[in-house]
Amino acid sequence: MKSVTAKSKTYAPRPDYFSIPALETVAAWLLAIIWIFPLLYAFWAAFHPPAYMVRFDLFAPLTLDNFKNAWAQAPFARYYLNTFTLVTGVVFAQFVVCTLAAFAFARFPIPGKNVLFMLVLIQLFVFPEVLIVENYRIASELGLINTITGIGLPYVASAFGIFLLRQTFKTIPRELEDAARIEGCNWLEILWKVYVPLAKPTYLAYGLVSISHHWNNFLWPLVVTNSVESRPLTVGLGVFSAPETGVNWATVSAATLLSIAPLLVAFLLFQRQFVQSFLRAGIR
Repeated sequence: MKSVTAKSKTYAPRPDYFSIPALETVAAWLLAIIWIFPLLYAFWAAFHPPAYMVRFDLFAPLTLDNFKNAWAQAPFARYYLNTFTLVTGVVFAQFVVCTLAAFAFARFPIPGKNVLFMLVLIQLFVFPEVLIVENYRIASELGLINTITGIGLPYVASAFGIFLLRQTFKTIPRELEDAARIEGCNWLEILWKVYVPLAKPTYLAYGLVSISHHWNNFLWPLVVTNSVESRPLTVGLGVFSAPETGVNWATVSAATLLSIAPLLVAFLLFQRQFVQSFLRAGIR
């Protein structure tokens, strides 16, 4: 009798086109396209004549007239100056206030320190829009309506900045602090020479978040300002594109690119430093 042995057959694994990683990749690309489409349209409309705003033609003529018209119709130079002054002042003030508060919470044995820190963190759960009326009343009593100081003052004591720096300061070894104290450094010198240099990635990450937020902030500056002398770019762009003045979407697109150009250029030039600073600071 002949024994019949079944030959084992080997099959190559079939590619799984519907695996979870593949679906995640497709979804990520779709979200990226949806997100970037308005920006691509703004570029198209800004660099082409108004006749081609809704008509895609690869051979459409390019023009810079939209940027010239936008710059001539609104005081963008003043808006840039106001925004730069606002962002620089707010970030510098936040660095000073948040550093001192975070150092106190991280190193000083303050009675009830944890309770005080929890009260600070409650600010993270309060939407800024809820405080607009109270902030406006306080700014009015201080005479800060229609001023750049009035725009930035409510954001100086940032709970997010205090929390982020406190967590960073708590990871710094106490041995470095003891060594600096043996060298005769006081508390401010220890903070400046030990803690601040070791927290540079955190400062960079928080600075990027703060700059982006205050450059794009709209609602509170709209409420507290009423003249060109204090309006930032976002409010100036909103007034510029108001329907009462007539809407030319090509010119509005050019004005929008003028408003976001500094942040966009900074991101394109320093995107690697941006990502590394967030990773080192522990922001996910």
